[in-house]
Amino acid sequence: MNMILKTAVAAIALTTATITAASAETRVTYKSAKTGSSYYQMGVELAEAMKAGTGGDISVTVEESQGSVQNVMEVRARGGDYVFTTPPALVGLAQGGKAMFEGKGDPAFDDIRALFPIPSLTMHFVMSADSGVTDIAGLAGKTILLGKGSFGATEGEKYLELFGVADSVEIADAELSNAVAALKNGQIDGFVTAGSYPAPNVIEAAASASVTILSMTQEQVAETKRTEIVIPANTYAGQQADITTTSLPVVAYTTTKMDDDTAYALTKTYWENKAKLGDTSPWWNGVDPAMLGNINGKIHPGAVRYYEEAGIELSEDQK
Repeated sequence: MNMILKTAVAAIALTTATITAASAETRVTYKSAKTGSSYYQMGVELAEAMKAGTGGDISVTVEESQGSVQNVMEVRARGGDYVFTTPPALVGLAQGGKAMFEGKGDPAFDDIRALFPIPSLTMHFVMSADSGVTDIAGLAGKTILLGKGSFGATEGEKYLELFGVADSVEIADAELSNAVAALKNGQIDGFVTAGSYPAPNVIEAAASASVTILSMTQEQVAETKRTEIVIPANTYAGQQADITTTSLPVVAYTTTKMDDDTAYALTKTYWENKAKLGDTSPWWNGVDPAMLGNINGKIHPGAVRYYEEAGIELSEDQK
């Protein structure tokens, strides 16, 4: 009987230990972008970094998304385990019930809180060296591929209008996926793309052909009303100088439903492993604490705790 009792006690202890270990794991859902996109890949890399950085205490499941608007809208039905990515401007529109959120306002939007910035969508005007184009004004009379339906295409078209060259530029009727081949074959003079630098299609273009990536003046950046970003020299093959261009900041958000300890752990693990993330994919190297200045709304209290411990300054409006 004594042996049986000991066996039973041991079994109970093992079960208890198993339950405790299981309950110690924090599960998080990370919703970002379409499968196959760079932002979905970032989500996968981030999930791996969270698992490694917390010794498995945080488990992140990456969910496919149809875009930032959907990510924000799902806040209404999600719980404290929900993390999503979106530009800060979109959060402001949701909270104000404006633009695509008009008539769709919800009190849940007021509970959105930021965690940390991720790589920004960065505008690239990529021209063949043979085109002779070295600035935006030089686009006049050239054939440019913008692609269709993407942020880069919409933004590129806006810039052509803004800088007075839209009427003199021929827009190639082709998909952005064909841009590098078309550039090499001389079918186009250049293409416009938006992606976190270094962008894979720009890497390919610079490596396989002689290209010039256009830089904007301070006045041009101000005219776009976008956030300035500098692509450091030598980011791409043959790029000898810094490139000043525009970007759309992107941030990882959650809501007040997430407990402070989880938000703290996510934020701390992210920043402490960002260098390793950069070793995996260079686009993470473009993120630094200064990008917290792009967050107009509130930052989660758990994340605020980390930033204060790390000596990273936040505005009073963000706390």
